[in-house]
Amino acid sequence: MTAQPRTHGIEPADVEFDVAAGVLKLLADPTRLKIVWALLHGEHSVNELADHVGARPPAVSQHLAKLRAADLVRTRRDGNRIIYAARNEHIEHLATEALLQADHLVTGGRHHQPDTKTA
Repeated sequence: MTAQPRTHGIEPADVEFDVAAGVLKLLADPTRLKIVWALLHGEHSVNELADHVGARPPAVSQHLAKLRAADLVRTRRDGNRIIYAARNEHIEHLATEALLQADHLVTGGRHHQPDTKTA
């Protein structure tokens, strides 16, 4: 069965809320979020990612295993190395938006779009 694209105004199913919460939990780890951020800017090996995020390769490998199990990253083989990349544009948007929101909270910056919703 192929999932149909969701349109605005349609309530997601309970299972979609559960899966989305799982994705957010995975990204709640700062090292994992740094890994995803690095992957948004190109493919990397475990050792390259370890250098980018300031962690040891075994720890990065464990984080990547969790991200891969959740289908948030993809891999390809390059000789004897495994190269990692973000799975799709959804993970890119999710990580980017979370970091933009963090920037607003930390720096008190203005939002990128005018606030069109009223409470």
